[in-house]
Amino acid sequence: MVRIATVTIKHYPSGKWFVSLLLKSDQPFNSKFPKVDCEVGFDLNTENFLTQSDGKVVSSPRYYRTIKDKLAKEQRILSRRQRRAKKEGRPLKTSKNYQKQKLIVAKLHEKVRNQRTDFLHKISIALIKNHDLVVAENLKSKNMLKNHALAMSISDVGWRTLLTFLEYKAPKYGRTFVEVNPAYTTQTCNDCGFRMGTEETKKLTLKDRAWTCPKCKVFHIRDHNAAKNILDKGHTELAKTLTENSPIYK
Repeated sequence: MVRIATVTIKHYPSGKWFVSLLLKSDQPFNSKFPKVDCEVGFDLNTENFLTQSDGKVVSSPRYYRTIKDKLAKEQRILSRRQRRAKKEGRPLKTSKNYQKQKLIVAKLHEKVRNQRTDFLHKISIALIKNHDLVVAENLKSKNMLKNHALAMSISDVGWRTLLTFLEYKAPKYGRTFVEVNPAYTTQTCNDCGFRMGTEETKKLTLKDRAWTCPKCKVFHIRDHNAAKNILDKGHTELAKTLTENSPIYK
């Protein structure tokens, strides 16, 4: 038996209305995916969207960057109409030109948001469907946004949204998702465990996209090596005693 638990109605700035229904049932709505005997860790980065431990790279679609010039132009028009209405003493609610332009800007924002959400849903379900275990780094995007050089790239990709999608989709489809601390995943050689920045070596910078371990001489693609370290950290987390604070979703 299926029953409606809650109904949520939303009105967006673009003028659209959406009704969301939360349904409850005695039977699960989704069947669990069959096991595939495959695991993956992935590194989120600004050069690409993500790099997997198996070497696969997913490029960032950069939706905001493709539309930011058009959006900036429409926002300038909106600002001019706002100033004109205030100068003439007209309330913005009754200013037809202002409200018309406000709708144009809102639709551009909505287009980018919908494109990004669709992309993240497709990436997350592909990761869950094709791997029994998915491991990601628990990034604090808000802290990273303080770096103005990276702020636009980080805002454009929606990393935290991807992790949220994985958190609820993994248990839903019978998979395991683990978030790990990203500390030193970039700086550590996955082959021998040597960490850059120790033993009189310099830490890798964002410009260092490839490097050779000074100890074991293995050549690394920076993000691929980090992804393999992230997967290893996931195995370490799974070996620990499970508690309410464990970053494991299954």
